[in-house]
Amino acid sequence: MKIEFITSKDNSLFKEIRQLQATGPKGQKARFTTGQALLEGIHLVQTWVGDPALKFLITSELGLQNPEIAEAVYDHVEICPDTRVYQLDKGLWDLLSDLVNAPQLAGLLDLPENVLNPQKSVATISGDVIILDRIQDAGNVGSILRTAAAAGFTQVIALTGCAHMWSSKVMRAGMGAHRLLDLYEGWSIQQVLSAVTAPLYATTADGELELFHMRKELIHPVAWVMGSEGHGVSADLMAQAKGVSIPIDPRVESLNVSTAAAVCLFETLRVRRA
Repeated sequence: MKIEFITSKDNSLFKEIRQLQATGPKGQKARFTTGQALLEGIHLVQTWVGDPALKFLITSELGLQNPEIAEAVYDHVEICPDTRVYQLDKGLWDLLSDLVNAPQLAGLLDLPENVLNPQKSVATISGDVIILDRIQDAGNVGSILRTAAAAGFTQVIALTGCAHMWSSKVMRAGMGAHRLLDLYEGWSIQQVLSAVTAPLYATTADGELELFHMRKELIHPVAWVMGSEGHGVSADLMAQAKGVSIPIDPRVESLNVSTAAAVCLFETLRVRRA
């Protein structure tokens, strides 16, 4: 296995990694420009071991002394021999603040085509789907993706205004769920209404339906709509959906959006198994 060395913070690949770590529009621009997302840490890299989309591995001398990291690197290179492996000087790892306390391994993953062309028309999305409406917290988005994968919901649409699904923070919170999901982001409400075939159900405090009385509705494909932390589901989307309430203690104002998503998805799963 050939290892290339990076010793300077002026190295172009090192600069690219730093740009991909950026939050908000700056990080999203870097992902679109490079066509790649950053995998940080051993768990995310292990998730994509053997996938040709994982084109670059970045580690350090200390990292390669870790048996788990060495195994992941060698296993991936054996399956995908065109992978380029880079070793960073220890001082450079210290500059990657998000990686300081993690096992010293990262990867650059080629993004799916639909991520790079979010405006490309998708005729229909049939079956179950989750729609994220302007959820801005990366931890919440990543948690919902992880829950979706666990519950067997494989299609997720993020409307414009959501935290970017392939950002470093969302991917860390997703814990590898991205590889199991079909993800669409940057969509408009009109795109959703045109493409999604399942009926829309939106979580809201005053919904006309109560979640635990929806056996008849949940045995069929559904499109769960989860709204932003501060404003809920947008009025235009709510107008096309049926409101669903989750019964909670009246002394509690609301549930965190990722918790609400978990309750809805696993209630759907429970109904179908019953």
